[in-house]
Amino acid sequence: MDIDNNTSNGCYSNQNVTFFYQQVNKTIRGNWTTRDHLVIGLGLPLSLIVVLANLLVMAAIHMNRRFHFPIYYLLGNMAAADLFAGLAYTNLIFNTGPWTAKLSKKQWYIRGALIDISLTASVANLLAVAVERHQTIITMQLHSTMTKRRVVLLIISIWAVGIIMGLVPSLFWNCECDLADCSTVAPLYSRRFLIFWALLNLLTFFIMLGMYSHIFFHVKRQSRHTSQHASEARQQTVINLMKTISMVLGAFVICWTPGLIVLLLDGLQGKESNANKYEKYCLAIAECNSLVNPIIYSLRDAEMRKTFKWILCCFCRREGCQPRETLSTEIDSPLKEKILSYKLEDPVLWKNPDRDSKDDKWTDSVV
Repeated sequence: MDIDNNTSNGCYSNQNVTFFYQQVNKTIRGNWTTRDHLVIGLGLPLSLIVVLANLLVMAAIHMNRRFHFPIYYLLGNMAAADLFAGLAYTNLIFNTGPWTAKLSKKQWYIRGALIDISLTASVANLLAVAVERHQTIITMQLHSTMTKRRVVLLIISIWAVGIIMGLVPSLFWNCECDLADCSTVAPLYSRRFLIFWALLNLLTFFIMLGMYSHIFFHVKRQSRHTSQHASEARQQTVINLMKTISMVLGAFVICWTPGLIVLLLDGLQGKESNANKYEKYCLAIAECNSLVNPIIYSLRDAEMRKTFKWILCCFCRREGCQPRETLSTEIDSPLKEKILSYKLEDPVLWKNPDRDSKDDKWTDSVV
């Protein structure tokens, strides 16, 4: 009786997950296919590596006092978002294929919400890092102007945006009352929501591109006002900067473009897009971005690499390790402390060409 009443009102809120899959001709197979085995076989190891890699980043930032600055707090939060993405993808793997038919609508929405929250938070963190680097480098500051309170508020805002984006489809923007608007990739989601989500991520990409481009041209323009010797060193700095920028933007494009294109095609063309053939592969590629992030932003930092080795050695020895004391005990004057501040804040831009090669480890800092 309730189903008839809902149907007469144009809504199908009491129907199960299988009903909506049938409306978009998306088959829930009773048997496991080769593609399903491939997704699980590749997805589970990838998720495990993502979780472990980002746990290592978070542990390094927590245990090394040299990383107790706003930029590293944001990187730690990005690692947390990427770790959450690995867990969300693991949950998806164990609730896909033939298991999908056993999900209630609530469980299905939770499965999708976890993916939306984690990926949105990861992208938002990338944008936050770009904003922080832009503000610090353009204003030529020793330290970021963000206080710990502002960093905490920013981190809370990032997760709030992620949670909102995850809850919107289940609470407001679904197709339960408009079957013609159902997505073929996510049969309970509105196609208009997928278009909005894809365009929002593309906009984020262009904003990041604009910020990093501004940083590059600013550094290049500043290099013209220095001496010839310093200019050569700064040109090398520009090259290092561009390498990092190319890696960041390249990873973002490679990992996200396939999925965004599939979502746009699904939103615009619906069943005619044949998006179902590529959705799982595109999601796996997007998940790779959560693994690439700690590599790009963290492993290029020599001090981060040393901290990683120290943490791993502690596990290998199976002995209690004392906290890693990284701040130099030789700081006995304001001048030395100020020099260290330059190094800690943004070693790449503030490289001193007159220093010896021992200080080269500071040149691979995060951008």
